[in-house]
This record gives sequence, C-alpha cells and structure tokens, in this order.
Amino acid sequence: MTTAKTEAKGFRFPLFEGLLPIKASQVPTEIIAGITLAALAIPEVMGYTKISGTPVITGLYTILIPMALYAIFGASRHLVVGADSATAAILAAGLVGLASVGSDEYVALAAVLAILVAAFLFLARIARLGFLADFLSSTVLVGFLTGVGIQVAFGQIGGMLGLEAHGHGTLGKIVADLQHIGETNFYALAMAVAVLALIVGLKKLSPKIPGALLAVIGAMFVSWALDLQSHGVHVLGAIPSGLPALGIPHVDWSWDLIQKLLPIAFAMFVVILAQSAATSRAFAARYNERFSENTDLVGLGMANIGAGLSGTFVVSGSPTKTQMVDGAGGRSQLTHLTTVLVVLLVILFLTGPLAYMPEAVLAAIVFMIGLDLIDLEGMKKIFVEARSEFWVALITMVVVVLVGVEQGILLAMVLSLLDHVRRGYRPKNSLVVARQGNGWRISPVSSPAQFEPGLMAYHFSHSMYYANAEQFSEQVLDLVNSADPRLEWFCIDAAAIADVDYSAAATLRSTCGILKEQGIRLVFVRVSVDVRAELDRYGVTDLVGTGAFYTNGDDLLNDYHQRKQ
Repeated sequence: MTTAKTEAKGFRFPLFEGLLPIKASQVPTEIIAGITLAALAIPEVMGYTKISGTPVITGLYTILIPMALYAIFGASRHLVVGADSATAAILAAGLVGLASVGSDEYVALAAVLAILVAAFLFLARIARLGFLADFLSSTVLVGFLTGVGIQVAFGQIGGMLGLEAHGHGTLGKIVADLQHIGETNFYALAMAVAVLALIVGLKKLSPKIPGALLAVIGAMFVSWALDLQSHGVHVLGAIPSGLPALGIPHVDWSWDLIQKLLPIAFAMFVVILAQSAATSRAFAARYNERFSENTDLVGLGMANIGAGLSGTFVVSGSPTKTQMVDGAGGRSQLTHLTTVLVVLLVILFLTGPLAYMPEAVLAAIVFMIGLDLIDLEGMKKIFVEARSEFWVALITMVVVVLVGVEQGILLAMVLSLLDHVRRGYRPKNSLVVARQGNGWRISPVSSPAQFEPGLMAYHFSHSMYYANAEQFSEQVLDLVNSADPRLEWFCIDAAAIADVDYSAAATLRSTCGILKEQGIRLVFVRVSVDVRAELDRYGVTDLVGTGAFYTNGDDLLNDYHQRKQ
C-alpha cells in the first residue's frame, strides 16, 4: 500500500496534479458533482460575506478565480477551496476599527489580507513547513471551531429578528438584541423561520437536496411577490453583475498598515494550514493517493493571490464542502472547474433576482452554518476519553466566544505547543518485566519490578532532551536505590528514543558514572542507528563500552546469564 503523503523533491510549481489523469467514464459524474457543489455553495458563500462584513458579490468571487487557480496549481484531487466561516470570522474581528464594515476601504483591506496570507503560504512552501499543520491539535481545533460556531450563530439572531446591527462581540450583540427585541420585524422573523424549517426538513429527507438554494430561491420570489421591503424588511438591494476587476488593492500601502494586518493574516494562515492539510490528507488516504502538504501550499497560495487581486477575501480548504463533493461522486478538480463555470454564469446573468433577498434569510443561512460548526459530540467525546485535553478545548472555545476569534486561534496554537512540550517534558516511562509463562509486559515505574533478580529494564518513552533529562536521572537513581535485590545491570530500552541532545547526553554520562560507582553496569537495548551515532559522538559509548548495546531482549538475557555463570 502506498503512502498518502509523498514529499516532492525541490521547489516547483505543480500543474494539474489535482486534475489529471481524468477517466472519460468519470466525466459525467464529475460535472454533476460540480453542479451540485455550486447549488450548495452559492447560498453558503453569500452567508460567509455576512460573517466577513463584505458585499454579497465578493462571496461569489471566492468560488471563481481562487477555485480555478487551486484546481490548476493544487496537489489535492479532492480539496474544495473557497470562503470559510473560521477565516471569515477572523477577518471581521481583525478589521474592527480599521475601516467601516462593507466599505470600499474595508473590502480593499480584506483583499490585502488575502495577499499577505498567500505570502505566508509561499514562505511556508519554500521552508517546507507543511508539517506545522500537525502542531494544531485536533482537540484545540474542535474547541476553536465550536467557539466560532457559537459566535457566528448567536451573532445572527438580531438579523433573523429584522433588527439593526448593534453591539460588538458575542455578549455585546446578545445584550443589544435583547434591548431592541421590541423592534422585531415579524415579516423578517417569519421568513427566517420558514427558511430554517425548509433547510432542516429537506436535509432530513436527503443531504443531497440543495435545501439552502431552494430556500433562497423561494425567499426571493416571496420577497418580490409580497414586496416585503415595503413592510420594513431589509433586502440586499442591487448587486453588481460581471467579472471582478483585477488589480492591486487600492489602499494606503505603508509599513504601519502591514504591521496591523500581519497578525490577522498569520492567524488565518494557521487555520488554513491546519484545516486544509488535515482535509487533503484524510481524503488522499481514503483513496490511497499521493499527496504532499508542502506542494499543496503552492495551490493554496495561488488561490489567495487570486482572491486578493480579484477584490475578494481569504479562501481556505473546506472540510464540509469537500465531504459534500465526495458524497456526490466528485474525484478530481474537474468537479471544481465545473462549479467555477456555473458560478460564472450566475455572476454574468443571474445577480438581478438576488436584490430581493431578505437579509433575514441570509442571517438564517449563516445561523445554520454556525450551528453546523458547534461540535458538541466532539467536545463530549474529548471529555469522556481525554479529560485533561477537554479543558484545553473548553478554554479555547470560551476565549473565542468572549474575547475574539483571532485571540482564540493564537491561544489554540500556544496550547497545542504547550501540550506537545508537556508530553515530552513528563513522558510516561515504564519498566519491562517478564510475563508468567513467556514474553514481556509493561509495569509502572512506581513498582520497581526487576526483569530478573539483579536486572532491571527501564523503558524511556520519549526522545531525551534538556527538559526531560532531569526526570530521567531522578527516575533511574530512585529505581536503583529502591531495588531489592541489589542491581547488577540496569538496562535502558531505547526503542522510543529518536534523539538525544547535548544536555541529555551530559545527564546520561553523569548517571552512568554514578551507576559505575555502585558497581552497576549500564546497558542499552533496541537503540536506533541514529541514536547510537549520537551516543558515540557524545562519548557515552566510550563510558559503557561497545558491548553494552543489544539488538533485542533475548540477546541481552543470554549475555546476562552467561556473565553470571
């Protein structure tokens, strides 16, 4: 079985890796899947514009040039690239105070952010930093996305009630909605409730039915037929048709502006890296396909360059839309190029009816997007299976809801790295003891069991470095001092040790000297070639002797028995 992740050699621009080869028999299915994706994605991306604070047309632009560029340059055959709720929420939170929401300046700043994100992605590709996706744990990602979902969903309640936007932050918006609840427009509320009922009902009948699209079409017809605008219902109004204007965003370019935008762009970059890589990796493994996170960064970077130059906002790989396409039978980027063509037709010829769309309907669609992000089942599973990690996820969620999305993702990064350090700092080491009858078993360090009288086998479960070297020394000496009967040999099982740094080697040499003074021989078993080379270089081998290294436990035991005879 081939691996799903195969690293490309050198830096290159991949072309059509996600598209070719194409089986002729698969083309009709790909086209149908592309049309299905367009039907489901169009109302969804319109909802994302409400989260990001940009005009509705910019949502359609995210699945035009950016999606086409990813189809050309991306490495994944399955990943769907477009607007995303998490990055849209980070965008909205980051641009507060820099420009008026929805203004030309605001849209231009959103485009600049897309270009900065692309720069981060290209730098990550050059430096081969695709592995950084692994450092945002699934635990904190669940907490982060749940927090985003809560923030997004509660932020739409006022819109569904037909209220003007008031307040900042999740709690501020809730308080403002309660204060103005007497101003509820019941026409708007009725439309929102009807749309929610239709989407939920059709989803229960079949996930493949484009409930959101049917709801949008129905809402526009009702709005036009009943002239809901005359009843105080806010509608989208005229939406420009035609292709986006290409060019550098019109902003006052300065280092001061870049400094303000860089933290926002970096937060988006982290989300894109983690979310896109995880999705692409999962689907490549599902179909046993070659895939490289590093080469895929080129496709994601080009997609965001396209977003920035076409006047829209940051795009990312979407797990939900990717799963949606897979369920519809799409197996290559031909599906996504089909979607691009459908959206192109909508932009050129069908933007007129969108003017009648009630904003309450769009708020209802976004509300559903938010609810889909809230992963209570995932939080419950973490609570049951890994209680300590649950609190990390919960803290991340709370920070996102109460403080902000940008701060939440930065905290998620820090907590993920701290969790990684914690696992290495205090590894769960053990002793290896003989099983009754035959074989070996693991025993806790707290019960200093010997493999045989006079021989103790100590399994160190992590690479040895400066942070855990002291724990190693303390555990070994405690085991030696509490051993009964007195030890003759102390064996380190190095199967899990992938690396030994300078500080750990110094501790190892010191421990070896202490054991020698007590007449105890230090030996090693299952040492990798790389670790053995490090021990040679650090002078550990000179202290213990070349005969102190054993390939397996049987060789160790045979030599121990022979030396005792």
